[in-house]
Amino acid sequence: MMRLIIGMSGSSGVIYGIRILEMLASNSEIETHLVMSQAARMNVGIETDWKAEDVEALADVVHNNKNIGASIASGSFKAAGMVVVPCSMKTLSGIASSYADNLLIRAADVVLKERRKLVIVPRESPLHTGHCELMLKASQIGAIICPPSPAFYSKPESVDDIINHSAARILDLFDIESESLKRWQGNV
Repeated sequence: MMRLIIGMSGSSGVIYGIRILEMLASNSEIETHLVMSQAARMNVGIETDWKAEDVEALADVVHNNKNIGASIASGSFKAAGMVVVPCSMKTLSGIASSYADNLLIRAADVVLKERRKLVIVPRESPLHTGHCELMLKASQIGAIICPPSPAFYSKPESVDDIINHSAARILDLFDIESESLKRWQGNV
């Protein structure tokens, strides 16, 4: 069984994390471990019709962001990796600097030190030099930076189509297939 850690921090775009959890909820081959910052919990209520508790119910295991002693805080916890979606600049700063003052950042730090896959989905625009430097530093220490960029070759008909495509592309980085991903077939 594959384990995947989902971290949701406090920037706009919590729907991407929710959609990934929805896509994985019915997959019995993947065990999801969710950790949400307080700001992410707040944004769930601001940006969606979801309640934080309902988002948590999508995950197999939920961890309190203050519990630095949780299983996902240890390198001995075997996971395929972690996705931080959305990733605030504050969280990105903590990851890039190894400043693990909460479980979300500690789990990301552990994933990096164990040379597992860490996918960071930053949600900020426009970016200043400091943001770009943080993404560069995170990339240099092993993270994959994956902004949710819509693909228009798939001819999305709704915002949901755009969200589904971005979420499926993120899962693709872990070799997890999604029916909602319309792959480019070339110029025929």
